[in-house]
Amino acid sequence: MQSTFAIWLDAARPKTLPLAIASIITGSAIAAWQAHFSLSIAIMALITAILLQTLSNLANDYGDAVQGTDNDDRLGPQRAIQSGLITQTSMKKAIAFTIVLTIISGLYLISLAFSNPTDIFGFILLGVFAIIASITYTMGTKPYGYRGLGDISVLIFFGWLGVAGTYYLHTGYVDMSVILPATACGLLAVAVLNINNLRDIDNDKTCGKMTLIVRMGPTWGRKYHVILLSTAVICLALFAIIEIHSPIGWLFIFAIPMLIKHGRAVYQSTNGEAIRPMMGVIVKCALITNILFSIGLVLSI
Repeated sequence: MQSTFAIWLDAARPKTLPLAIASIITGSAIAAWQAHFSLSIAIMALITAILLQTLSNLANDYGDAVQGTDNDDRLGPQRAIQSGLITQTSMKKAIAFTIVLTIISGLYLISLAFSNPTDIFGFILLGVFAIIASITYTMGTKPYGYRGLGDISVLIFFGWLGVAGTYYLHTGYVDMSVILPATACGLLAVAVLNINNLRDIDNDKTCGKMTLIVRMGPTWGRKYHVILLSTAVICLALFAIIEIHSPIGWLFIFAIPMLIKHGRAVYQSTNGEAIRPMMGVIVKCALITNILFSIGLVLSI
């Protein structure tokens, strides 16, 4: 029998946390590359991002259980409420508790980074927006994850806001060059969501969860996955060409063979069962690509 701690740890889905970690590492690396880096800000940004990701995972567990998407036909790992290990009431309390922790962490992060009232107010609004987005992805009467808006949300929060926001916390300004690596980071995170949606496309369609993949179909969904991976690499390459003047800045190219192998496997897959083991692979691909890019960037200084 699982311990209570193990049950809640599984519910938090720690295997998805590398997505949050990758965006903070990338944003902090770009700031360090431009001689703006604070360890305390990086640590608190990391903690806040992990709490937001955990909040999203708990809310998804609750929301998909209530919507009926978590059922015996779903190919993904069994979730906490679905398995009966956690009640809906307990999950709602856990969600509320995680919101409180996220607010405390976020406010402390903001206090470390800013003294300007405009920046403070702006990032408080972004934090509120992020919390609401984490919850309403699958919860509520009109969850946006059921309307095909999950991909753009992931691109925004794990890419543009995650990376550029972290960069701003360190530097106090936005450099437009950040957009390219931020987009790459976001697209790799979207690829993780895409594997999830490709795996569960049949059950999602039956349950009325109209993800982007349900709307475009499995054939285009596989092509879309290859486009996501390719465009992410192109964004990093463009940044390296324009901004980095050292060969070490191209360290991320060592992740390309892994991305090609994964993209080919997805493109050639025939059904959700074949897609199932690829979730762990794409998470590793996303994390390793971003880490290699960040290491190369810092070493190119």
